[in-house]
Amino acid sequence: MSDITIPVGARELPGYLAVPEGEGPWPGVVIVFEAMGANADMRAQADRFAAEGYLAVLPDLYNGAPWVRCVAKAMRDMRAQRGAAYDHIEATRAWLAGRADCTGDVGVCGFCMGGGFALVAAAKYDFKAAAANYGILPRRPEESLRGACPIVGSYGGADPTLRGAAARLERALTRAGVEHDVKEYPGTGHGFLTGLTPPAPLGPVAKIVFGLGRGRENAADGWARIFAFFGEHLAKKSTT
Repeated sequence: MSDITIPVGARELPGYLAVPEGEGPWPGVVIVFEAMGANADMRAQADRFAAEGYLAVLPDLYNGAPWVRCVAKAMRDMRAQRGAAYDHIEATRAWLAGRADCTGDVGVCGFCMGGGFALVAAAKYDFKAAAANYGILPRRPEESLRGACPIVGSYGGADPTLRGAAARLERALTRAGVEHDVKEYPGTGHGFLTGLTPPAPLGPVAKIVFGLGRGRENAADGWARIFAFFGEHLAKKSTT
């Protein structure tokens, strides 16, 4: 596990790389963080993927700047389906796929804001599988998701900010002919798959606005679905 730099054109983007134990090559996964950036919780998700046999990289889309200065711009990029954040995601995918210890097959897993990026990136770039966890749906989802790689999506039924999102995503992916597994967990709020803890001033507000902290007992099922889905759609380690 190490801090790295990822080439993006003539510049470099900081990131965090988690490498499985043993010998590769391994399939890769790009982790796209939630709104608060490349924090310890998001690094832990890269470590989680590495423990399951994936070469995982968490690019810092905020380029080292505080999240409060960058989140609004990142959200605009996400909703516009273009911009620097998408360029960084694609540069990370290409860098990871080109590594000697990667099979060349790469998935993307996003949380919250990152889940919105992951949905668009599933159709926009050459990912082999995508996990969108409580991600905002793109405008005109059926159109935006046409041609996407297989997608696994997880949502909480007690997340007030994403009411009905799972059902809308299910319909859009079915109509677009995209292989998928979408599940909404009843009584579950935002951020249930990870140890997300907002900064102290935001904690009480997050519980009300996002239902944060509810349904974390469903995390095990959510992760089992993600790893089963990625295991099916990403190439396994070469044995030759």
